[in-house]
Amino acid sequence: MKVLVIGSGAREHALCRSMSLDPDVTALHCAPGNAGIAEVAELHAVDALDGAAVTALAQKLEAGLVVVGPEAPLVAGVADAVRAAGIPVFGPSGEAAQLEGSKAFAKDVMAGAGVPTARSYVCTNAAEIDEALDAFGAPYVVKDDGLAAGKGVVVTDDIEEARAHAKACERVVIEEFLDGPEVSLFAITDGTTVVPLQPAQDFKRALDNDEGPNTGGMGAYSPLPWADPKLVSEVLDTVLQPTVDEMARRGTPFSGLLYAGLAITSRGVRVIEFNARFGDPETQVVLARLRTPLAGVLLASADGTLADLEPLRWSEDAAVTVVVASHNYPDTPRTGDPITGLDEVAAQDAPNAYVLHAGTKRDGGSGAVVSAGGRVLSVTAVGGDLTQARERAYAAVDRIGLDGSQHRTDIAAKAASGH
Repeated sequence: MKVLVIGSGAREHALCRSMSLDPDVTALHCAPGNAGIAEVAELHAVDALDGAAVTALAQKLEAGLVVVGPEAPLVAGVADAVRAAGIPVFGPSGEAAQLEGSKAFAKDVMAGAGVPTARSYVCTNAAEIDEALDAFGAPYVVKDDGLAAGKGVVVTDDIEEARAHAKACERVVIEEFLDGPEVSLFAITDGTTVVPLQPAQDFKRALDNDEGPNTGGMGAYSPLPWADPKLVSEVLDTVLQPTVDEMARRGTPFSGLLYAGLAITSRGVRVIEFNARFGDPETQVVLARLRTPLAGVLLASADGTLADLEPLRWSEDAAVTVVVASHNYPDTPRTGDPITGLDEVAAQDAPNAYVLHAGTKRDGGSGAVVSAGGRVLSVTAVGGDLTQARERAYAAVDRIGLDGSQHRTDIAAKAASGH
């Protein structure tokens, strides 16, 4: 089949890489893509938020499947436009994507589905904000109701910082702090059947030891050696299936990728948030371990046949991804710097380690690959265990040159050492 992937980040590169290895994929296209994706897919210019433009491109390419990567096009209803043209699309409708597009909507769905989550208040003015902050106390958890590219959440002991973030949002969700480690669990669904993937853990803070500002994610690993073996089945039964059933009951069935951000608290599993698409950088490690060809699984979600699918096959290997970010990220990043060492990684570290591009492009004049965003590369490696996967990932990171770049040195370190 011919596949068109929408998006331009490392998540989309991971999706394209997996589908480029899928024998059923006869042609692979990506719009708008990036410099790394260009090596495995044909790139096309498109406004990813313009449903009519995306649909026209899919029709021109005779795509048999469209995969919408990022959240903003999903919330904008791009999947609806493609679906209306009769083209199978992996990704929820604009209405169903409100599970990510509005924190308040997600809380309402969780209440209806009986899904365990943090207690919370939705606030729209200063008085409500102060009342909610006072009710929960520190540490304060303040979430912008709308999309904020993974950076709309502030967790702080400083009430003034919490208040300032809350007042900068039109609508804000203030909730109780959830203790315990966090887990990302993805599930593919067609609106009825739910197929969970393997869990991963990502690292949100910019600096080692979980210090510094919140980011879109600085690295991830899978599997989680410390997690309860029953975690996936428990979350399927208490979170994922009830949420998909509740969305169907409301007349807004959810198909595509349902991502549950979870806290494993002293009182049990609680949902921190839902996303309506593959998470970045967790996708990089989850897909590194998936042995079942990806395109058929995504097509089964799009055409409602997930129940007929064989159980997914997984590698026993561990996977680690380390994000190389540009100077000043997560504030306004510096871009346009040349990136070196990519050929060396391909020559010396493949196939155990490889580079997935996030914010990159080819310089028009020199043809060199240059930085074009905050998170520039996701260096991903697999190994027999987390220790070996870490060693391979960081060996590859060391080959890469990007002036002023930054990365965390402790991705998966605690899990690898058994802590």
